[in-house]
Amino acid sequence: MLETIYVTRHGFRSNWLVDPSNGRYTAFIKSPTGGAADPALTAHGVDQANELAVRLLAADPPIERVYSSMYYRCLQTVEPFVRRAQGTEASSSSAAAQPVLRIRGETGLGEWYGSADFEHPVPASLGTLDPLFPGLLEPNYEPAVTPNRMGEGVDELHDRVAAAMKALIGECDRDGVRSILLCSHAAVIIALGRVLTGRMPDNIDVEDFKCFTCGLSEYRRRPCSGTETKATDAAAARDADHHGRDKPVLAWRGGQGVSGGWDCELNSDCAHLSLGEERGWRFSGDESFKDMATGQSILDTTTRLGPVLDDRGRDSGHRGDGSRGKL
Repeated sequence: MLETIYVTRHGFRSNWLVDPSNGRYTAFIKSPTGGAADPALTAHGVDQANELAVRLLAADPPIERVYSSMYYRCLQTVEPFVRRAQGTEASSSSAAAQPVLRIRGETGLGEWYGSADFEHPVPASLGTLDPLFPGLLEPNYEPAVTPNRMGEGVDELHDRVAAAMKALIGECDRDGVRSILLCSHAAVIIALGRVLTGRMPDNIDVEDFKCFTCGLSEYRRRPCSGTETKATDAAAARDADHHGRDKPVLAWRGGQGVSGGWDCELNSDCAHLSLGEERGWRFSGDESFKDMATGQSILDTTTRLGPVLDDRGRDSGHRGDGSRGKL
């Protein structure tokens, strides 16, 4: 039965831009996958990932399974940990009895894009990613949830994350996995905290769950949460159609939480990072590419960007990259 969920945000990355009038994404630095909204980590982000790996190797209980967004920056962030864990497994006397740790690419943990009347980017395919991360990706894993390519409102994002977590927790309960690591993006990190604990604030802009680059959060299953997730419940979450906007959603709000609820023990802790907390973020409105009252496209969205916070978590007084690619 799953007991512990570790959550981290990808490391410091390069940027991209999007023209909200036509949905064209561009980047100044070419991505290894060729996607404009799929940048690699900066050199500093790679350093953060290596520092994170040291801490993850000492996790108690040890991490038995890794789920990650399939965007390059997330896979690159958990790569140092998984490579070192694989090396530890190979040198262990009981290695033959242990499955090799690999990353399960989960689109349900993918980037959040606001609602639009154009299609947003998707991460690269497993066929493209496998040569870039040889021996790292689980080839037979099927993602639980697929986000809507036309974007999501804030409530839709949270319910997408809840559905993904219901399915992943169910799989881990079924397989007897005690501890997992999730790697994702800023908005999803915040949503994860809310759906696991069941604490959805009235004001979405509140800074409740933090999401510093390569920060580490930890959630422990509540002792009174009852029995493990039923296989039928997990299958229903996995099989749900998450492309539509009018589908039934899981009940997790009001303190209930997904799969019985979880308590937050660490909130994007950065004690392992030499430069501490960096690139905090919080919601700032619905982040839609449409006027939510009229449904019309917004040509100038620069005033709707989520604020970038400085390394003490305060508003830095500017809007970061001057683009929509802030996660």
